[in-house]
Amino acid sequence: MKVYTGTDAAIDLSAIADVARRAEAAGYDGLHVSETVHDPFLLALLALQATERIVVRTSVALAFVRSPLLSAYTAWDLSKLSGGRFHLGLGSQVRQNVEDRYAMPWAAPSNRMREYAGVVRAAFDTFRTGELVPYEGEHYRFTRMQPYFNPGPDSTTPTPPVYLGGVGSRMLRVAGEVADGLVTHPTNSDPGYLADECLPALSEGAAAAGRSLQRFELVAGLQVITGRTDADVAAEREHRRRLFAFLHSTPAYRGALARHGFPDLQPRLADLVRRDDWHRLTDVVTDDVLSAVVPTARYDALAAVVRERIAPLRGVDVGVTLALPDDPADDAAMAEVVAELRR
Repeated sequence: MKVYTGTDAAIDLSAIADVARRAEAAGYDGLHVSETVHDPFLLALLALQATERIVVRTSVALAFVRSPLLSAYTAWDLSKLSGGRFHLGLGSQVRQNVEDRYAMPWAAPSNRMREYAGVVRAAFDTFRTGELVPYEGEHYRFTRMQPYFNPGPDSTTPTPPVYLGGVGSRMLRVAGEVADGLVTHPTNSDPGYLADECLPALSEGAAAAGRSLQRFELVAGLQVITGRTDADVAAEREHRRRLFAFLHSTPAYRGALARHGFPDLQPRLADLVRRDDWHRLTDVVTDDVLSAVVPTARYDALAAVVRERIAPLRGVDVGVTLALPDDPADDAAMAEVVAELRR
């Protein structure tokens, strides 16, 4: 099992190198950088320059707000710079964010993502061979590449793996068709989802494309509540309530709460977030809710809890995400968890 960590959504650019070095020192296999308030490729560049061993993966870069060729150029450069330690993770985001925050057009996300990945892979082949490998679809067409704009022929740069982020069955099937791996969303990484929805959809997609999932990596995007002592765990639980409410207020993630026996919780959270009514948080996100949905344990028991969480996964390579401790003094304790999971 591979173990990855991530960065805080609002991390300062001056801090990313230190976080990346901490992750490498703690034994993690890789670092996920997200697209929130910074360009994820800029974060990836800084993290790769600060490390020597770990993989750095965008988790996820938003596909539909940028050209697939630009994503391919950047991914190729980062792979070349790092000797193959960069992975391109792509996601769709939701319609309102794409249209109203990024001021970009929206179209059917699953079909569009299939084509987006197709252009990216065609571009990689073009860079490798030095000759245009065209791709034409309904949403994207890649039919022109003058030698002046082609970084190839280049037979030495490792081709970046392409990962997708997704929740719904259609996007999961696309991942099974075209991707090297999938990173599940923190709200949808419970055993029921992984076994009953995620794996079957990935398998359907792979079968439709005539490929195998033998080398496909499924990374469960876990959030955990942990600490050295029971008191530390209780304190961390309080920190997690607000994030939990924000993440699970999105309608697309309602099913995750329903699987845990809370079918009516998502609308209540959406109303709370919409009215900025955070003082009622403990009334809505109770300890029972958090304990049922978010894996919770001290460091000395965390590895066993994580193993149980991902136990249903069979037939694919498995990875998990575990956050670095807020306090670097706890890095050694987390390093023991990482080492146990990797064994």
